[in-house]
Amino acid sequence: MDPLSDVFSLLKVDSVLSACIEVRGAWAMRFSGLPHVKFGGVMEGSFWLWTEDGAPPVHLGTGDFFLLTRGQPYCTGSDPALAPVDGREILVACLGPDGIVRHGEAGEKASAAGGRFVFDDDTGDLLLQLLPPLIHVRAASESAAPLRALLELLRLETATAGPGAAVVATNLANMVLVQILRVHLASGVHTPGWLGALADPKIGAALGLMHADIARRWIVEELASAVAMSRTAFTERFKARVGMPPLRYLIDWRMAVAGAALRAGDKSLSVIAESVGYGSDTAFSSAFKRTMGQSPGRYRAAGGDGASQAMARRYAASP
Repeated sequence: MDPLSDVFSLLKVDSVLSACIEVRGAWAMRFSGLPHVKFGGVMEGSFWLWTEDGAPPVHLGTGDFFLLTRGQPYCTGSDPALAPVDGREILVACLGPDGIVRHGEAGEKASAAGGRFVFDDDTGDLLLQLLPPLIHVRAASESAAPLRALLELLRLETATAGPGAAVVATNLANMVLVQILRVHLASGVHTPGWLGALADPKIGAALGLMHADIARRWIVEELASAVAMSRTAFTERFKARVGMPPLRYLIDWRMAVAGAALRAGDKSLSVIAESVGYGSDTAFSSAFKRTMGQSPGRYRAAGGDGASQAMARRYAASP
């Protein structure tokens, strides 16, 4: 798999696609902070979105998408000057039998569909710490064509609850998240760490090579040659883009994969060690403890709680 697919596989993203909401007239709603990533797409009309961190309100038009990455409280409304009411109370009180939330009876109509993503362990920081608090994808963006197609699917899926709705909802939500990240990377906005490095043709290719075969005994000269760079230039560029040297990244990623296998609990230490490129349990255990802060056995017994945060911070580190 490519690096982004690898990380998604490791993170075990729990996706939920929510119902469609239709609002009319003057309105404003506030949603409290929750430990998940929120996304939304505007199907008709327009409205404002703002957070409580002092950032200016963002105007969302038809076809636009947004991604809130920090689980922060946020507000939406026809006018940022309006005092918002509790949005969750509106969602409960105004939910129709067809699964659509309707609020307001007169005035211009705006409709949107959205959902959330929950990451089930500390390794969610591998992705989330690299992203700005709010990503706004405009419908007119050249790289947003796949999102425009997904918006129509969101419209259809939130309007009816057909057989297999849960499967479709999960896959749609995941597709939206990946496409938003792709548009964000294509925008040229600086993103630190491995995620932003994927947009670099040379370093992105090197990351792909390492992810494709993490058990291989890679050396820096091989990676540099594979992307047509000198060893020195490659090392400097890799560190500038990713925030750490190439082999440090490889070791950290190996330990992330090993940690996921240890949490699953269905493979022996020897099998896990070999799968991530270590010929002995001793060498693997030593590398794992240096990276994760505890031995593989203790990590497995604790279910990995908290141990991956140090590694996640290194992934997120900017030069």
